Amino acid sequence: MLRDELKTILQGEVLTDEETLQTFSHDTSLFEARPEVVVAPKDREDIKALVRYVSEHKKESPKLSLTARSGGSDMSGGPLSESIVVDCASHLNHFSVDAVGISVTTEPGVFFRDFEKETRDSDMLFTPYPASKDLAAFGGMVMNNCAGEKTLRYGQMRKFVEELKMILADGEEYSFRALSPQELEEKRKLQTFEGEVYRKTHELLESHFDEIQAARPKVSKNASGYALWDVWDRKRFDFGQLFTGSQGTLGILTEAKLRLQKEKSHEALISVFFRSWDALPEVVNALLPFDPESLEVFDSETLKLGIRFMPEIAKKAGSSFIPFALRFLPEVVMGAKLFGMPKLILLYQIAEDSEEEVSRKVEVARKALSPFPVLFRVMHEKREMDKYWVMRRESFNLLRQHVRGKRTIPFIDDFCILPKDTPRFLPELLKILKEYQIKVNIAGHAGNGNFHIVPLMDMKKESERAKIQPVAEKVFRLVVQYGGSITAEHNDGLIRSPYLKMMYGEKIYGLFEEVKRIFDPLGIFNPGKKTGASVEYAMEHLRKG
Repeated sequence: MLRDELKTILQGEVLTDEETLQTFSHDTSLFEARPEVVVAPKDREDIKALVRYVSEHKKESPKLSLTARSGGSDMSGGPLSESIVVDCASHLNHFSVDAVGISVTTEPGVFFRDFEKETRDSDMLFTPYPASKDLAAFGGMVMNNCAGEKTLRYGQMRKFVEELKMILADGEEYSFRALSPQELEEKRKLQTFEGEVYRKTHELLESHFDEIQAARPKVSKNASGYALWDVWDRKRFDFGQLFTGSQGTLGILTEAKLRLQKEKSHEALISVFFRSWDALPEVVNALLPFDPESLEVFDSETLKLGIRFMPEIAKKAGSSFIPFALRFLPEVVMGAKLFGMPKLILLYQIAEDSEEEVSRKVEVARKALSPFPVLFRVMHEKREMDKYWVMRRESFNLLRQHVRGKRTIPFIDDFCILPKDTPRFLPELLKILKEYQIKVNIAGHAGNGNFHIVPLMDMKKESERAKIQPVAEKVFRLVVQYGGSITAEHNDGLIRSPYLKMMYGEKIYGLFEEVKRIFDPLGIFNPGKKTGASVEYAMEHLRKG
């Protein structure tokens, strides 16, 4: 029996009880897959033993595989498996902060909230944190190439990866960082599995160099496919860029060294109220040249949700209900001037090292906004600004926890297009949703053209489940038609992996398959994600409630 055999080779827990298997059957996606066993490795030696065991028994048990999981907050089905799930959060949860080097070295099971708690009183930030920062762990954040509200200025996870330690298919741990051409040549000479992956991958990237560079998505955020274009530019070679965003399909992450950012000491927030979506693209383009830290948007449905569940939002903001509600009186007055609730709200965050620079940017923004049919309010107090950010971050959780009869179904939730295409793209998207009678909430990162479309559906009804595949295909085709990415932050997982060929074409997808074979010749790491994916498998594993 698999459980008994694993217990003989591991120090950590090997679990098959009903409660554990049920918990690990889900993430925050629309899928469910029941693992055969959940393993909580005690240390890296346990992971090495797991990899060797699966490699040795793969031939006799073809479905045997390893899927690493950290926080379980993934929205794509990435950490779901019907074989062995590797729970990294139970023991691989240590980190250290280097205040001199301004970096954090972390194991995959460290929750971001624990890191944030320890560094709260310092001036160091990890800026790519996602909206789900209270739920997410660093392993998933690296493996998904996460991003969030500060990505507009600072960039996604991959820009902050300095070094990764991975256990590869030979059961050994290796360290990966950016290499010079001379250092790369030394790696290529190694007569080991490490040397083999360097040789084969370099040959693949070099022989298809121009095609790979041309395949880079033109949008500012992307978590889809393997980022081959970021590995080798003929000046440096960095496997860390390949592993970031790979969803554990090429090996298992054991440690990440990530660069931190010095926090700006002064800030202001401008909330902009719109009567319609029509002016949004022009407003975004008018404000982008002034280097905002964030440029976020959420629609009236999200705002209504915030009002409906304001007591919970107040608690998250560290306030009681009445004082928190009173903070919105200026917005109520603005709403009256708009003759009702705004169609959407834009959050324009300014953060700089001096109060003078913040004031200057506020005035520049005022002038930029003056020609448009919008109302806006400038805030300087942290508690005033936080009320919006808590509402923006908590919207998905509130939907997931409180909407009766329906649930959030994230499947077209994370596309990214060029901001200039928003006025043409959104009406076409909404037409598709209207055709299938799907109600949605819309929020996102307007400065990047990255929108989160969160449908509300009753998954108990077969008629509702039947909408997912045709709507996904139509929306993804529309995104590709506009030269966008089908996922900016949430990655491919079970829901988008089957459409990578549509996004990148046969040739580039074939290179993805070749990279998977180089690193994982037996197919032991998180199969069915990125490559070898199946729409049929995904649809068969939809949650029924």
